[in-house]
Order: sequence, then C-alpha cells, then structure tokens
Amino acid sequence: MKFTMTVFFSFTMALSIIAGVRANQLDDADALNGKQQSIVAIAAFTANGDGAGLSKALAEGLNAGLTVNEIKEVIVHLYAYAGFPRSLNALSTFMSVLKERKEKGISDVEGKTASPLPANKSKLEFGTEIQTRLVGRPIKGEIYEFAPTIDQFLKEHLFGDIFGRDVLDFKTREIATISALATLGRTENQLRSHFNVGMHNGLTREQLTSIVSIIGDKVGHQAGSNASAVLQSVLNPDNAATRNAGPIETSPSLFPKGEKLSETNFTGTAWHHPIVARDSVFNTSMGSVTFEPGARTNWHRHASGQILVITDGTAYYQEKGKPKQVLSKGQVVKCPPGVTHWHGATRDGSMTHLAISPNLEMGPVVWLEKVTDIEYEKTK
Repeated sequence: MKFTMTVFFSFTMALSIIAGVRANQLDDADALNGKQQSIVAIAAFTANGDGAGLSKALAEGLNAGLTVNEIKEVIVHLYAYAGFPRSLNALSTFMSVLKERKEKGISDVEGKTASPLPANKSKLEFGTEIQTRLVGRPIKGEIYEFAPTIDQFLKEHLFGDIFGRDVLDFKTREIATISALATLGRTENQLRSHFNVGMHNGLTREQLTSIVSIIGDKVGHQAGSNASAVLQSVLNPDNAATRNAGPIETSPSLFPKGEKLSETNFTGTAWHHPIVARDSVFNTSMGSVTFEPGARTNWHRHASGQILVITDGTAYYQEKGKPKQVLSKGQVVKCPPGVTHWHGATRDGSMTHLAISPNLEMGPVVWLEKVTDIEYEKTK
C-alpha cells in the first residue's frame, strides 16, 4: 500500500473564536482544538516529571495561543493531583522556556488573572457550591464520613481555592486533570470519576478519546492503553468486559506509531510507520499502520494485491460485494489484485496491522470514496 505521508493534524480549531469571548473559553467543537491538545501534553509531562517533553509542550502551547497565565494555572492546578514537587519543577521549566523565548524576541501574551473570590461566603460554602456545580449533584460518601477532614479540605481548597479561580473554565480543568491522572497510573477510580465529570462539563466522547490517544502517543502505549480501558468502562457501562476495568498489562508495540496519515484517504485518525521500502532488488513495500477506534481506510484497490497481518487489536476487512470480516491479532488476509476493499479498527479499540504491497511495478494504489458510517456498521 502506498500511503500519503503528509502529516495531517486532525485536531485543529475549525472556527475563529467569536469576538468578546474570554481567552480562557476554549471552543466546543467535537475535536480538541490546538490549545486543548497542548494542555493534554503539558498536564501529562507535568504529572510524570518529563522536563524535556514538558519544555516542548509548553512552547507548542504558547504557539497555539495559550496565555502565560493559562499555562501557569494548569501547572498550579495539577499540584492537587501530582503533588507540589512536580508542579514546582514544571513552573521552573516554564520560567526557562519563557526566558529563552524572550531572548529570541518572542513576546508571549500574559493573559488575565483570577478574579477575587466572593467575600460574602466562607471557603467551605463557596467550595461546596463549586463542587456541586462541577459534578452536578451534592457529594457524599463513606470515605468522607470516615475522614471528615479530607472532605473539608477538598471543599475549601481544591474546589474553593483552585476550581473557583476563573482563569480556566471547568472543562479546561477537567482536560488537565484527566491527562494527569491517566499519566500517573494506578488512579483508575479517580480517572473514571473525572471522565464522567468531564462529560458533565461538556467534553464529548470524541474529545475524551482524543485525550487518551494523545496520552498513548506522547506518554506511552501502556498509559494510553490503561486510560482507554477505563474510558470504555465509562462509555459502555453495560459491557461486562469493561465494567470493572482497571490497569491492564499489554505488550509494547513492535514498531512506533509513526506519522499521522492524511484524512484524505482515511476516516478518523491513523498512523503509519514505514518498515521496508521499495528498492532495486525487492519491489515490495511494508509498513505498520495503527488505526484509532472507529478509523478506517477509504475504499481502494491495489493493482498487485495486498497482504495484511493483524499485529494488535481487532480489525474489520471487507471486499466490495462481500460481507465484512472481523480479524483478530495474528490473522492474515490476502487481498487479490484489483479487488476494491477497505480495512480499519472497530469502534471499541485501536488496531495495528502490517500492510505488505508486492510487485509495485504493476501500478499504484487507487483511492476511491470514503466508507460511510452505514457501510462501516453493516454486519453483512
């Protein structure tokens, strides 16, 4: 298969921010915009203490339009989840990034500061109101009866002092919180809770899936896989296989994910890592292709045929006029020359396969129309 190698950033901001909207109000489209993607990376690298990754993420965040105070707020917010040492280290890294950018003549926008907290309410009253709005109901539980002090600290400090600051809205704080918890690991109960809180505050299924995908890509396969399992238990609560999802052990990917593929010939997000290139001896190419949940190719055909080897997850494969096949890890399919077909991941999980294209002198791949949702969902 010949793949278009132009990197396509599928999570870009589609519309300009309407005049008059505050800088901290990020757009509500189904896809994560550039600012939100940057917050995922900043939060993840703050949580795991990866200074090099954080430096890059901070610069990308500033370039995407985050203000200095928005980034500060994300880092300060995360001390409640990752601890003071990680937040202090992240702030130190941010100072260095700003200094380097200033020396290069880059002037970053400082942004708004937090409004004063209400003077007519106690911290406990204000924090309780914030917590109830954030979650959508009053919070009670045995753990708070067992340790009333933690309940008071959460209401007064986490929700009153931190969530009550209006530099960031609730949705943005949940993006940061989810990203940190997914990166820290062993926080499945809290992560599950914040997936639900995120949806209550406007995060869509697609945005939550995107957060998990970014974690898997930037932090590591295991972190992304664990977070994906928890998310599926939230999105599919009636599925017995995911209801009590906790940390799962998976083997590391055989090959890197590679570069994001253009959506011209794909629906959803897919990645390609080249393994074997055509040369004067072997007129064959091979690459590893990873499809995120729901992603698939367009209908297409190869003059010389194609061989697919499923190396991870569950795949869909269909030839024109024939029923859709479901393929598991280790299975192989040989698509005959000139036969129109498509392949991709299921709705419930990502999938990786090796794509082998022999006899390339017979001609290039011919890309056709997209696979519709009806075609994708059809079982026969």
